[in-house]
Amino acid sequence: MARIEFIDQSLRDGQQSLWGMRIRAGHVLPVAERIDTAGYRVVDLTGSSPFEVQVRYNVEDPWAGLDAVRAAFPRTPLRAGTRSNGVVGMGVTPDAIVELWVRTLAKHGIRSFWIFDCLHNVDKMLQVAAIARDAGMTPSPQLNFSLSPVHTDEHYAELMRRFAASDVPATIILGDEAGVLHPERARSWIRLMRQTAPDTTLEAHFHNRTGMGTLNHITAVEEGVHILHTAVDSLANGPSMPSTAMAIDNMRRLGHEATLDDSHLSEVSEHFAALARENNHHIGAPVEYSVAAVQQQFPGGMTGTLRNQLATYGMEERLPHVLEEAVRVRAEMGYPIMATPFSQLVGIQALLNVVQGERYKVIPDENLMYLAGHYGPPPGALDPELLDRAFSTQRGRQVRDTPPAQPSLADIRKDYGAHLSDEELLLRYLIPGPDVDRMYAADNPIRPVYPLGGAQGLDWMREVLATTTARVVTASQGEMTISLRR
Repeated sequence: MARIEFIDQSLRDGQQSLWGMRIRAGHVLPVAERIDTAGYRVVDLTGSSPFEVQVRYNVEDPWAGLDAVRAAFPRTPLRAGTRSNGVVGMGVTPDAIVELWVRTLAKHGIRSFWIFDCLHNVDKMLQVAAIARDAGMTPSPQLNFSLSPVHTDEHYAELMRRFAASDVPATIILGDEAGVLHPERARSWIRLMRQTAPDTTLEAHFHNRTGMGTLNHITAVEEGVHILHTAVDSLANGPSMPSTAMAIDNMRRLGHEATLDDSHLSEVSEHFAALARENNHHIGAPVEYSVAAVQQQFPGGMTGTLRNQLATYGMEERLPHVLEEAVRVRAEMGYPIMATPFSQLVGIQALLNVVQGERYKVIPDENLMYLAGHYGPPPGALDPELLDRAFSTQRGRQVRDTPPAQPSLADIRKDYGAHLSDEELLLRYLIPGPDVDRMYAADNPIRPVYPLGGAQGLDWMREVLATTTARVVTASQGEMTISLRR
């Protein structure tokens, strides 16, 4: 029987899928020790988009938050990541900024690094992986599964051969972001990847949006993949990962050794469930199999984004039309894999096509960049009529004929200020200046955040507030004091 290792996705992909990346460092600190002592191979913590959310919405310094969490994890390697050609947002980031992002994360204690690119520009991904390796991190490029006429077994075998031929990756991640690997294809695809790279350590990163991720974990283990990505119950399932508790139970019942002490993980799950309830975040729950979800291949969070955008037009009822339009748009755009940034590019284009009542009346700049090949070669053939529509305008031709700039780091520092630290330079380059100014001015300290109704024994405060006329209620537990005012 196999020895199964686990990578925790609660703090990165779990909360990204269910909380919209609103997790704060203070949310993690109260349960950090329980996670750190559980025996995870790696804890996936952050990426560039969560950094943006910390600054713009939580008004906290993400570097200070990273340092606080890193100090609370003395045992377990923490992972961060990036697109091979993009840091924050949907556009293309200069190579100099990508490299600075990688090296600065390493400086702050990140020891594991994942790289993804849904166009699978292998050379670019290995270039970033080499930077991570040279900075002292173990790099893990991700191979993303997709259903389309161009994402064939031959296509994936060639990609895997190219990854495996390099001595740079420490592991290779097999990813199914949309949760569309059905059982038969999962077995044949995973077996092909294993046979193509027999000496390579593989990881299984399967989202559970159609309920198949949990079963595909079992299939992956049977096919020789012994590292599973999971999340604690309250941050698992739906658009997120399979739950750690179910994965461990399944592995043990099948006779495998689960190298994880799960005795305190229920407390971790309860902590985040309480925070989710208090902050109106989703709590993970199993889902039924949906043919529509397989056809549309949207990550779960993107569906919510489209629904919210339709609401601004008073057109919530048009969501099914947008999702069906997205299937058509994706085909015309050469079948990009439906994960960041291409799920957003396809989804926004489908939304515009439906809302404006005319297909491709407006094509966003990011879509023009994609059609021009600035992200990399599209997987399949682009629709000729779409290309004609895109580049018949002055703006379309301008984007097509102007590849993204590649300024040097020295040039960027000259523009933003030679006095800036690497950390502040990255924030100011990637995030609007007023948001960064507001974050620094707030100077919010990084402190543990406990749920009022969570495991800290303060449920009684709700009852007191409901039955008393007092304007202030204060509770203390250990070194923590909480005051509630009407």
